[in-house]
Amino acid sequence: MNYKVSGGKKLSGTVTTNVSKNAALALLAASLLNRGETVLKRMPRIEEVKRLLEVMESIGVKIVWDPSGDMRITPPEKVDLTHLDVAAARRTRSIALFIAPLAHLLGDFELPAPTGCDLGKRSLGSHIDALARLGIRVSGNQDGQSYHVESSDLTKPRSTEIVMYEASDTGAENVLMAAAKIPGITTIKFASANYMVQDLCVFLQHCGVRIEGLGTSTLVVHGLRDIAIEAHGYPSEDPIESMFFIALAATTGSEITIKRCPIDFLELELFTLEHMGLKHSRGESYAAENGHTILRDITIHASDLVAAPEKIAPRPYPGINIDNLPFFVPVATQAKGKTLIHDWVYEGRAKHYMEMVKLGARMTLIDPHRVEIEGPTKLHAADVSCPPALRPATLLLIGMLAAEGDSTLLDVYPINRGYENLHERLKQLGASVEAVE
Repeated sequence: MNYKVSGGKKLSGTVTTNVSKNAALALLAASLLNRGETVLKRMPRIEEVKRLLEVMESIGVKIVWDPSGDMRITPPEKVDLTHLDVAAARRTRSIALFIAPLAHLLGDFELPAPTGCDLGKRSLGSHIDALARLGIRVSGNQDGQSYHVESSDLTKPRSTEIVMYEASDTGAENVLMAAAKIPGITTIKFASANYMVQDLCVFLQHCGVRIEGLGTSTLVVHGLRDIAIEAHGYPSEDPIESMFFIALAATTGSEITIKRCPIDFLELELFTLEHMGLKHSRGESYAAENGHTILRDITIHASDLVAAPEKIAPRPYPGINIDNLPFFVPVATQAKGKTLIHDWVYEGRAKHYMEMVKLGARMTLIDPHRVEIEGPTKLHAADVSCPPALRPATLLLIGMLAAEGDSTLLDVYPINRGYENLHERLKQLGASVEAVE
């Protein structure tokens, strides 16, 4: 699929933040811990979720996905990897989330090596090191195409302390899922406290697992020998999607209201944008369906932007989210002065930001991690292929919506991995975006 975009228009209206991709993926994996039926509410119909469903169904899991988005998951009596959908597994790095749940079910097994976004070298080192402390050993096969997983008796009670050497979201999730069904106490230090990790903690608590320190970098998990209940999970709203629409409004000089924004995961982003001159207003706080995440409606007002006084760089929560950093790129093209974006996490992502040059952005790639952007710049139309990475692909879409003239964004599968029916939602704000073959 390609997007035909006629840009340069002021947008207006209201859009509602959808459920988080990353939280939905974590809860899908965690459903494998439950021998009973699991119901996940309002699951997003995105390509990344569909890939994991293809894998789960290929190993015997029964899944019914209602038109409302609610998903009913029934485990098989015995998981069988004989007919595992290898092609689907290799198309998503999220397959790594199956390591801990399958270790509880199978002990020893082979899992296709995960891929996904092209963001440079992305290691499973933090997973491997931490899981080994719990008796789950992960090694790469010589062909480089799969991982071999072996586990000792995970039903034996133990008390374990784990130090995460990297604030990996999926690493923390794998350790949480492993610890959830190991009787005893597992203490996880320097754990990611990001939104998807908190959502997983909330779900595991609904399954009866006691977790202390939710929202902090030290989690104490009181594991159970077994989980066999009718479980309900509520993945919360996606702060990265909220940020997409915030950046869209800021870049196009539009007034847009974004409903159901998980405010705790957007505070520093909004504070940084305030320093760049962006004006916004917030509604009253209210709770998400999971009873934990705090939501607010945010209205972005058309503003005169200036460059950020300091470099913009991500940090583990509660810093600027790693996935929100790219959205400062199109905003910076419309800000007076020079803005430095420092993407220190990924070796390969900053090069994708430079695709904005094709739309007329004035940018310099200082090194593999740093980009300097000079604005304001009048962007122009162009035909550009999506980079093989979700967030850099969406910043190009924002640039095209801000640019005068007709553009084409080619091969938007990377966007469909994380956003449901995005072009239709943009049209409701007055954007001219058509999906074409």
